[in-house]
Amino acid sequence: LNVAFTRGFVASQAFVDRYASQGESISTLLPAQASEGLTFQPSHPQAAEALAWMGFKARAAILGVLDEALNDPEAQVRVIAYDFDLPDVFSRLQQLGSRLRIIIDDSEAHGNAKSAETAAAAQLSASAGAGNVKRQHLGKLQHNKTIVVDGPNVQAVVCGSTNFSWRGWYVQNNNAMVLRGKGPVGVFTAAFENYWAHGEVQGFGATASATWQDAGLDGIDAQVTFSPHVGTNQALSHVADDIKTATSSLFFSLAFLDQTPGPIEQAIAAVMANPDVFVYGISDREDDRLALLRPGGKEVIVSPGALAGNVPEPFRREPTGGAGIRMHHKFVVIDFDKPTARVYMGSHNFSSAADTQNGENLVLVRDRRVATSYMIEAVRICDHYHFRDAQQTSADLVLARPPQNPGEQPWWASQYSDPEKILARELFS
Repeated sequence: LNVAFTRGFVASQAFVDRYASQGESISTLLPAQASEGLTFQPSHPQAAEALAWMGFKARAAILGVLDEALNDPEAQVRVIAYDFDLPDVFSRLQQLGSRLRIIIDDSEAHGNAKSAETAAAAQLSASAGAGNVKRQHLGKLQHNKTIVVDGPNVQAVVCGSTNFSWRGWYVQNNNAMVLRGKGPVGVFTAAFENYWAHGEVQGFGATASATWQDAGLDGIDAQVTFSPHVGTNQALSHVADDIKTATSSLFFSLAFLDQTPGPIEQAIAAVMANPDVFVYGISDREDDRLALLRPGGKEVIVSPGALAGNVPEPFRREPTGGAGIRMHHKFVVIDFDKPTARVYMGSHNFSSAADTQNGENLVLVRDRRVATSYMIEAVRICDHYHFRDAQQTSADLVLARPPQNPGEQPWWASQYSDPEKILARELFS
């Protein structure tokens, strides 16, 4: 099992220093519209290096799996794509010819005659055969982002929140998980076949894929379920009940949580009310701002473009990466520091629509190493935006100095008197 993340920080000083220090525009790296994605050619002088940096480990992991498939001439590849406008992925799928079968979402704008998804479907129908390409949206969306490679030399599955799109790889915070072996390939292949055969909610919801199943990973306790669910197979209450059992910590990065009230939001609120549990998380809001939950339950509203005006020295203005959400993760980490550590992740937005209308994957991994990797990602993102909040609300940001006079309290004294800071210090010690 391999966990990989996109960097997701176009709005960062690191990006500016590396790839915009000479005033280069973000338009030289990214298409202005998703519909232009399949034919867009970056003109930035460091485009190859910049995109590799922006896409980080997830880009390398996903392209690596596709390259393995190309190099295994008997490998069969099954793909489900939601946003799909990325030439690096598209060109590799084209090269597979009839070894590819693919389901591409056709909801809303994706179904438009001029969309990248429609163009990709037409061209892949020519290379793979029309019978190997299907458009689908189930009750609302076909929201999976999965790749299954099944060959003599390669058995691999890609799942997670990372769309096969420019924004998914180079602007948003996302994660991908690569599962290896015949076990996960069998489980995800069965789900693909059930989607192929059942393009409606009730039909798919009655299949075994809509139940919790062992993911088939050797030596790792992992389960997976696919949406849409019907009846007692719904997963939201299961996840919410598990969140409420957190005893030491809860970390999350949940796109759309603020827009999808329900069991998950209520469960997080219940854990926040427990002073003995450290909670740190982030979600996006409809007005393109982010809701950051600090320890102690204080909500702070921050913006991905906070360092765009009145930027104090030595900082510089940052690009935002264009319109659309930046924080796209969907994961929850429970008790990362305990033997019972676990993480929920996937394409599933932890919403009612994701549970009962959309095509989705939701993976539960009970493994402390995996949970810790997601915890670190949550802290990375929260700290990134926490700083932007501090910059917005403080006239000057300066490093605190050690005590200069007798009896003067050091800046770290609160680490031993403030209950929230004591909780954090002991958790990470």
